[in-house]
Amino acid sequence: MELVAGAMGRLLPKLGELLKEEYGLQKGVKKKIESLSRELTVVHAVLRKIGDVPPDQLDELVRLWASEVREASYDMEDIVDTFLVRVEDPNEATEPHMLLRLLKRVGRLFKKSKARHKISSLIDDIKEKLEEVATRRGRYTLDSIVASPVAANTIDPRILNLYKRATELVGIEGPRDELINMLSLGDGDVDVSSTTKMKILSIVGFGGLGKTTLAKAVYDHLKPRFECRAFVPVGQNPDIKKVFGDILITLDEQTYTRPKLMGLDENQLMGKLNEFVKEKRCLIVIDDIWDKKTWKLVRCALQESNCGSRLVITTRISEVAAYADKAYKIKPLSHDNSEKLLYARIDDGEGKYFDSLPAETCERILKKCGGVPLAIITIASLLATKPGEDWSEVYNSIGFRHKGNDDVDNTRKILSFSYYDLPSYLKPCLLYLSIFPEDYMIQKNSLIWKWIAEGFISKEQAAAAGVGLFELGERYFNELINRNMIQAQDTLYEGYVDACSVHDMVLDLIHQLSSEENFVTVLNGGERQKLQWSISRRLALQCVEEHNVGQLVNIAVEKVRSIFASECDFCALCPRLPSLRVVEIVGCSVFNKDCFKNVSEDHLGSLLHLRYLRLESTNIAQLPREVKYLRFLQTLDLGDYLIEELPEDVGLLTQLVCLRADHWPTRVPAGLIGKLTSLEELRIFCGGEDAIIMQFVEELGLLKELRVLKTEFHVRISESIKSALLESLGHLHNIQELQIVNYSQSKHRVQRGRIALLLSASPFAEFGLLRVLCTAGVD
Repeated sequence: MELVAGAMGRLLPKLGELLKEEYGLQKGVKKKIESLSRELTVVHAVLRKIGDVPPDQLDELVRLWASEVREASYDMEDIVDTFLVRVEDPNEATEPHMLLRLLKRVGRLFKKSKARHKISSLIDDIKEKLEEVATRRGRYTLDSIVASPVAANTIDPRILNLYKRATELVGIEGPRDELINMLSLGDGDVDVSSTTKMKILSIVGFGGLGKTTLAKAVYDHLKPRFECRAFVPVGQNPDIKKVFGDILITLDEQTYTRPKLMGLDENQLMGKLNEFVKEKRCLIVIDDIWDKKTWKLVRCALQESNCGSRLVITTRISEVAAYADKAYKIKPLSHDNSEKLLYARIDDGEGKYFDSLPAETCERILKKCGGVPLAIITIASLLATKPGEDWSEVYNSIGFRHKGNDDVDNTRKILSFSYYDLPSYLKPCLLYLSIFPEDYMIQKNSLIWKWIAEGFISKEQAAAAGVGLFELGERYFNELINRNMIQAQDTLYEGYVDACSVHDMVLDLIHQLSSEENFVTVLNGGERQKLQWSISRRLALQCVEEHNVGQLVNIAVEKVRSIFASECDFCALCPRLPSLRVVEIVGCSVFNKDCFKNVSEDHLGSLLHLRYLRLESTNIAQLPREVKYLRFLQTLDLGDYLIEELPEDVGLLTQLVCLRADHWPTRVPAGLIGKLTSLEELRIFCGGEDAIIMQFVEELGLLKELRVLKTEFHVRISESIKSALLESLGHLHNIQELQIVNYSQSKHRVQRGRIALLLSASPFAEFGLLRVLCTAGVD
């Protein structure tokens, strides 16, 4: 799903679904759907084009039209989803008596007939919405998508990094000397050998860390040692002929001029460059390479060099950096150097605020910057215009809200390059991270299940890639790490990435973009915020108390599809959210006992669209039976929910792919787990008598799709249970993460990386899929 297209990418397959015979629609209705699908396909193609262009380069009418279509697409999807829910049969097992089942079936037939009749008028409503928007726009054309002549004349802000004042190059000597040594060109090494192959070094890191500045410092320090030198920026969407021409001209401007090279094609330019580096000792820096294709062509043109040449590249893409002989991951500045740079930018090193400024304010500002030079320079430019006592105010409004400040504008542009370079399917995945507060450790698996529940990862995409939904989500997650948009974290096992974090400057960027595109509305519980949109599709509520709920008065909350509440203190919202797909409640009083009882009995059964439900830090010991109505639920995460027994009704949630109840010993009714054959992730603290545990262990073998299994027991495991467990594990051919803990024998002792006796003969080992193996107390 593309960001600017809203729900359009999901809507088109669902319209195709309506055409299936099983829904029994009349021919006239099918023709309407086919006509609508053709029109929406054209609209979707136009929206994808628009999504690749920065908003400041779009004609205002185009932006307004795209916004209207995006919002209309959500309403269209709600209409189709509501129909699909109405015509699907609930599981008949919920009615134990034959007469009741018969009466219910007759009633459902009448409901289906009414739903089929209504879908025709609803399709007319969709077409009317679309025609209304189209009339205002006039036509679907690309004639004014890019309409910013100023943009073509704008100086790339990264060029400014080549000409930094000495006061801005704080802390660069150490990294510069480290890189020089990596190139085998320390102060005592002149390396004049004519038979030394070219050494290639890459500098990698996300925008703003100072890659260009560092590469220029290395270049300036080393260039006296080389016969020929070239420093050539590349950037996004490069003209490879121009790149080769720039390298040749910079290496030898006497021999090569632009007119002489104009008539040469790509291969001829590569040939000339190849011949040149064969005979000359060169120092070449290629700045800002974004894709493997460009890098491979450059490397191919230089590969015949045997004169001790050196090639340095900078990139934001880890996969590109890996093609060098050595890769240097640029590090943030130390605290001391960050402080020096901050004050150097404010007052040219005079330190007039240094003694008078409260240390706490300075520390908060430096922490916000995280050692990123670009962030420090940007914030310093804001602070320089204000007295020290106003710095706290600046800190509280740090981000991209300041208009007319060159450093702020340049920072946003530099970071935006990375965002607009993302393929369309990754943009919503990245902007989705704006739901999390600063310094939040984002768990990989939970994030991917949310992406799936939101529809960012579709069955069609997964089928085209030849993998499952979660596996495709992992690819998206890894690609964001590869592009240095998020930072990999290993929170449980060293070397195994199971989480990520987002740098504050990137978080500021995606907050701003999310707000502009009405993708996520964040309310942080502070002073009354000015809300940009009257309709919000996703609400992230952070520390919102009862008296702050007035912030939501002007939002049409009935349109909300996702709600993320953390550390909030109110319980009046959930009953008003009938279109919910995703609910995450962490550390809130929104689900205290009395409030949750009313919500669950009166409203939980009406949340038919719900795909993801996570409850954490609540004080409830019983999951309501109304959970059985959540037929589309994919993830049920009870966090530290102190639940004593899973209701049998959970067994009716046959679309569950993730079930988590691993904080408290929980009784699992016989036969429940065996019904959930779609499960891919199961984390459960299994309690009860031996017979219950035995039944649970035997049913595990039925979960053939299981990739992640974490199971804990608080009683002594008998030999018969061990044997049954081993047999069940032998059927789990897709297992990738396995944790088994027996708390009665080894409480809190987790043995990392050791294969226990129980597992040493396990048949699943031959499949070679295991990434994590953790056992304790079962050997």
